[in-house]
Amino acid sequence: MPVIPLNTPIDEATARSLKVGDTVEITGRLYTGRDAVHHRLHHGVKPPVDLGGQIIYHCGPVMVQEGGKWVCKGAGPTTSSREEPYQWEVIRDHRIRGVIGKGGMGAKTLAACKEYGCVYLHAIGGAAQVCAERITRVDGVDWMDLGSPEAIWHLWVERFPAIVTMDSHGNSLHQQVLEASSEALGKLKA
Repeated sequence: MPVIPLNTPIDEATARSLKVGDTVEITGRLYTGRDAVHHRLHHGVKPPVDLGGQIIYHCGPVMVQEGGKWVCKGAGPTTSSREEPYQWEVIRDHRIRGVIGKGGMGAKTLAACKEYGCVYLHAIGGAAQVCAERITRVDGVDWMDLGSPEAIWHLWVERFPAIVTMDSHGNSLHQQVLEASSEALGKLKA
C-alpha cells in the first residue's frame, strides 16, 4: 500500500479522501494540544493560532532550549480518549482536519469526523524519540501558562508517519478491532 503525502494545512476534500488503513506522511505545521488546551477551547477561549485546516497532535513534547531556540527531544503521542468530551467541538468550531494521538477516540469524535471532514491518525506509541526525529524545528509556543506539556507548540514536521484509524466516512479501526475481539472472545467462552 502506498504512503500518502499530506502537506498541512489540508482541505476538507483531502481529509475526506482518506480511508481507514491509509498510511500517511505529514509535512508542514502541527500544533500540539492536550487536556488543558481542549478544556480552554471548550470554554470559548479563542486560540492564539488559526486552526482551520490544521492537525492537532495529542502530545506533551519534551522541549529544551539550545542556543536560544526550542528543540524537541521527545514527542510521542498521548492517549486521545481523554479529549473525547471536547474533541468534537474543537473539530466543529475550529475546522480541524486531523487529530493525531494513540488509542483512538469515541463515537462523538467519529461523528464529528464524518460531519465536518476530519480524520483521526494513529502515531507510534512508545517511540517519542523516533517521532521527535521528524520534527525539524519548533517555531513557537502559546499558552505556556498551562505548563510546557500542555502548551500549544508550533512544530514543523517532515514526513511524520501516521495511520488513518478513523475516517470521515464513519469507519473506525478501533471499533472494528473491538467488535472482532468481542466476537472471538465470545467464541472462546462458548
